[in-house]
Amino acid sequence: MKILILGDVCGEVGVKMLSKNLRNLQKKYNADLTIVNGENTAINGILPHHADEIFSAGADIITLGNHALDMNQIHDYIDDCRYMARPMNLPPQQPGEGFAKIEVQGKKVCVVPLLGRVHMGKFDYDDPFRMIDNFLKKDNSDIYIIDFHAETTSEKKAFSYYLDGRVSVIFGTHTHVQTADEQILPKGTGYITDVGMCGPYHSVLGVEKEQSVAKFCGNIVGRYRESKEAGYISGAVFELDNNGKCISVERFQEK
Repeated sequence: MKILILGDVCGEVGVKMLSKNLRNLQKKYNADLTIVNGENTAINGILPHHADEIFSAGADIITLGNHALDMNQIHDYIDDCRYMARPMNLPPQQPGEGFAKIEVQGKKVCVVPLLGRVHMGKFDYDDPFRMIDNFLKKDNSDIYIIDFHAETTSEKKAFSYYLDGRVSVIFGTHTHVQTADEQILPKGTGYITDVGMCGPYHSVLGVEKEQSVAKFCGNIVGRYRESKEAGYISGAVFELDNNGKCISVERFQEK
């Protein structure tokens, strides 16, 4: 089984890049399952029409992160969409489910987004280590894929070794910068600290570079404006054997 994973889709540029290129990427890598993190399509959050465009482009599952529910318009959508998952360790009363399930090649595949807790902002999320432990004990899927949406490389690495051998794939999102550490962990879990982003190449995490520079210089800049610069796509492809063990990982970037 080959799993194609695309990093945080940023703004209209990212959505358009996905619509233009995803089908070709699926053919190039013979993908059986495609997962896209879509939480930054509206820069801070996702709108229903963005989700529709990502699914139309070819995504099977959309994962979300700390901005999952920032846009009120997505709340009813995520309640009704079984193939979109917000982080499992958000408060349970919030809209949506913390996992998405799909059958691929006769296997029950479960995709789980989780939030890290180090330097992640407004409030404390529930413990992702404990939450995934409890979930794995009671769930009966064949293959587990984790989108760990976190700020620090140390938390991501620790989390990956904690789950090594118990899940098939752990891919990091949130920092929007692809890391060069794709690997197969000792017990057979495929891992990369961050798959990167899909969006404007000359930007700061998808935001206009001039606005971001002004902010760091101490100016008042207001709400972030998405960059309209030329785009690129980054992600990774994980291949699993019949037992759900990862046998290869390849990262990629394409303009």
